[in-house]
Amino acid sequence: MHAKDILIDGYSRIQEEVHAAVEGLGPDDLNHRPGPDANSLAWLIWHLTRVQDDHVAGAFGLDQVWLTQDWEKRFGLDLKPRDLGYGHTSAQVAKVRVDSADLLTGYYDAVHAQSLEALRGLTAGDLERVVDENWDPPVTLGVRLVSVLSDDLQHVGQAAYLRGLLQSA
Repeated sequence: MHAKDILIDGYSRIQEEVHAAVEGLGPDDLNHRPGPDANSLAWLIWHLTRVQDDHVAGAFGLDQVWLTQDWEKRFGLDLKPRDLGYGHTSAQVAKVRVDSADLLTGYYDAVHAQSLEALRGLTAGDLERVVDENWDPPVTLGVRLVSVLSDDLQHVGQAAYLRGLLQSA
């Protein structure tokens, strides 16, 4: 198995878990925050998708799906167009509200499709290419892709846990 195949498998697992976390839930559950400063399922899935969209697009020199496929307009959030959710205050988290799971999975699936297309073209040598010199050491494409995979899996795990809390209540 080649490194790109492992990455494709890992990113595909994110997609499976995103769908499992939100499918069948209505707006009340998607937007529920278990505490005043807690994240909602909607925010968690939106954020992990924004991170993947931004970081993978940036690493491959692509445009973000959020902007090119009008997802920003479809969500209609009162946030800056390139906002990813990093460092959000409780008030900003509260602005990320959705009416349906389909909006979240639709955006994730569009980002996933672009990510897979980029990953399919990878060669082993590509993974060594530096994509971000703002860190010490500079970040390679391989490190960036694993970082996004890790971050997304952590957030989708949080969403799955929150779904379990909601269903047990």
